[in-house]
Amino acid sequence: MKMIGVDVGGTFTDVFVLNESTGTAEVNKVPTSRPDQSGGFLDGIGQRVPDLSEVGVVVHGTTAGTNALLERKGARIGVITSAGLRDVLEMRRRDRPRTWGLRGNFDPVVPRDLRLEVPERTLADGTIDTPVDLDAVRAAAQRLLDQGCLAVAVLFANAYANPANEAAATEAIRAIWPNPHVSSSAEILPEIREFERFSTTALNAYLQPEVSGYLARLDSALREGGFGGEFLIVGSNGGVMEAETAADRPVRTALSGPAAGVMAAAHIATSAGFPDVITGDVGGTSFDVSLIAGGESVLAPQTSIDFGMVVRAPMIEITTIGAGGGSIAWVDKGGLLNIGPESAGSTPGPVCYRQGNTRPTVTDANLVLGRIDADNPIGGKLDRLDVEAATQAIATHVGDPLGLDPIMAAEAILRVANSRMAGAIRLVSIERGHDPKRFAFMPFGGGGALHAGAMLAEVGLARAIVPRYPGVTSALGCVIADMRHDFVQTINAATPTLDAAALGGVMQDHLDRGAALLAAAGSEFERRSHVVELDMAYAGQTHTVAVPLEVTVQGGHVIAPDRCQIDAAFDAAYHATYGRVLKTGLRRVINLRSAVIGHRPKFDLRALAPEGGTIEAARRGTRQVHFGDSWYETTLYDRLSLPVGAEIDGPTILTQPDTTVLVEPGLTARVDDFGNTILEAKANDI
Repeated sequence: MKMIGVDVGGTFTDVFVLNESTGTAEVNKVPTSRPDQSGGFLDGIGQRVPDLSEVGVVVHGTTAGTNALLERKGARIGVITSAGLRDVLEMRRRDRPRTWGLRGNFDPVVPRDLRLEVPERTLADGTIDTPVDLDAVRAAAQRLLDQGCLAVAVLFANAYANPANEAAATEAIRAIWPNPHVSSSAEILPEIREFERFSTTALNAYLQPEVSGYLARLDSALREGGFGGEFLIVGSNGGVMEAETAADRPVRTALSGPAAGVMAAAHIATSAGFPDVITGDVGGTSFDVSLIAGGESVLAPQTSIDFGMVVRAPMIEITTIGAGGGSIAWVDKGGLLNIGPESAGSTPGPVCYRQGNTRPTVTDANLVLGRIDADNPIGGKLDRLDVEAATQAIATHVGDPLGLDPIMAAEAILRVANSRMAGAIRLVSIERGHDPKRFAFMPFGGGGALHAGAMLAEVGLARAIVPRYPGVTSALGCVIADMRHDFVQTINAATPTLDAAALGGVMQDHLDRGAALLAAAGSEFERRSHVVELDMAYAGQTHTVAVPLEVTVQGGHVIAPDRCQIDAAFDAAYHATYGRVLKTGLRRVINLRSAVIGHRPKFDLRALAPEGGTIEAARRGTRQVHFGDSWYETTLYDRLSLPVGAEIDGPTILTQPDTTVLVEPGLTARVDDFGNTILEAKANDI
C-alpha cells in the first residue's frame, strides 16, 4: 500500500508518495488552486497515483483555516453569552494594533449585533448563581438563524469551573440548529481567562463551515476515486487527527502545514545525527522559523494568527515573517529598501511568471542573478520564466530609486531579504539563550536552499542540512507525524490545599479520552505514550511556567504525583527558566495539560538516498551566476543523481524538480547516507 502526504501552501501544493512495500518515494509539486484548494490537492495526487485503491493513508497539512482567518473569509456566525459579556471579544486585553500608536481599528469576526446575551451566571468557584434561561437561549439561537448565521459559539462566564449552564444551553441550541456547527467553550477550551477562551471558541465556530465543507469535499472525491483508507489531518501541535475531529475542531489546524514541516525536520535532522536544528521554511509568502533542541520541537500554549485573533491551543512555536519568494521589494518614501510583508502569492505571482504583476519579488532577484534556471521553473506552473521582465521590474522599482543598476539592485533585494531572515533566526535562538553555533540550519520550502549559505554567514550557524526533497518537506512531515490529542483543564489551586486525588482523576479522564480517540482511529501504532504538565506560578504572578510531570500508568490507571513531588517539579522548572526560586512563595497550579500520542511507524530515511551514480554523470554544464560583486562560472549538477559521499566545492548549483540548492563560494556540499546535502565552510576558509 501507499501512504500520501499533501501540503497545500499559498503558491504550490506539495505531494509526497511513500510506497510502503518497496520503501521508495515519489514527489510532486503543482500550483495551488483558488479559491477552492481541493482542485490542486486532487490533481497533485492524481498525477502520481491514478488508482487511489492502492492508497492506505492520506495525510493532509492544510492552510484552509489559516487563510480563512487571515483573509477574514470565515462563516457568518453568532455568539450566545452571559449577560454583560457580549463585548469581551472586542475589548480583548486592551491591546492595540500598533503598540506605540494611538490609532488602529479592530473588527471582531462576530459583529456586535450577532453577539447576544442570555440570563445565567456561574461563579469562579463553580457555584451556579443563576441557572441558565433556556427559553432565552432558544430565542437567541432562532434570532441568529433568522439573520443568516451558519454557526454559533456558546460562551458563558466561568464555564471552565462548572460547565453545567453552558452544557444545558448547548444541548438546547443543538436541538434546533440545522447543522453541527455549534461550539461550546467548555468543550473547546475548559481553561481560565475569558478572552482567550472566548476567542478560541468563536474562531472555531468561524472556521467550522469553511473547513468542514472543504474536508468533506476532499473525502468525497477521494472515496469516489477508489480510496478506502484513512484520511488524516495535521494539527498545529505537529500531530495528526482524523478528518472528523479536524472538522469539529478546525481551530486546531491553524498552523497545520508549517507544523508538519517542523516534524519532518526534527526526524530528518535527528536521523542524520544533528538533534539541534533551526528550520527555515521559505515559501511563496513567508519565512517560517522554528527551533528544535534535542530532537524535540517547542510547543507554545497560544498564538495570535492576526491582531486580536488569539488561538489558545498547543502549537509548534513558529516565527513567521513576510520574506518568501513572492514577497515584494519596494522603496519607501525615505529611500529605504523593504521586503514584504505584501506578497504576490501564487496569483499573479512574481513578475517572471508573466501573470500581471509588475513589482519585483525575491524570486525575481534570484532569477536575474542566475541562481534560478529560467528554463526549468519548479512546480510545473510555466515552461519558462521571463528574465527580461524581472530585470525591468527590478530596475524600475528598486534600481532607479536607489541609483543602482539592475544586477546590484537584485543583490540589494537579496541582502535585505537575507537580513530579515537572519533576524528571525536570531529571535528564536540568541534572544532565547541558545548559541547558534550549536545548531544546524535546515532550509526547506521551494526557496529555502537558495538562502542557506547566507544564513550560515549572517548568523554563525554551524552547518546547513538540505533534506532530500526540501520543496516538499511539509508533505513528507505529513507522512511522518504521529497521532496526538491534547487536553486541558483549569485546576486553580495552591499546592498546600491541592486535592492530589482529584488532580489524578482529571489526568485519568484525559488519558482515557485520548486512548479512546486513538482506538477509534483504527491506525496502527508502534507504541503509545503520554505527556502531562502543569501550568504553575507563584501566587500573585500572571505568567506561568510549564512543569513536566512524571506520571506512571499501571494497568490503565494513573498514579498521580503527590504535592511534594509537584512542588519539587515546579522548583526545577522555575529555576531552569529564571535562574532562581522564591523560597517563601506560595505555589499555585493553574492548569493541567495532557497529551496522548500514538506513534505511527516511521520509514527508514535511507530509502531516500541515491543508489550508485557518479559526480561526473550528475554534471549538467555551467552557468554564469552573480555573487557579491562578481559573476562566477558556476557548475550545475542534478542533485538527485549525486552519489552518497559526493563532495563538491562552491560555487555550485544543485538542481531538482522541487527546489534549487545554492552552494556559494567558500562552501562545500556533501551528500550523506540519507541523501541530505550538508553545507559547510571549506576547511581552509574556517
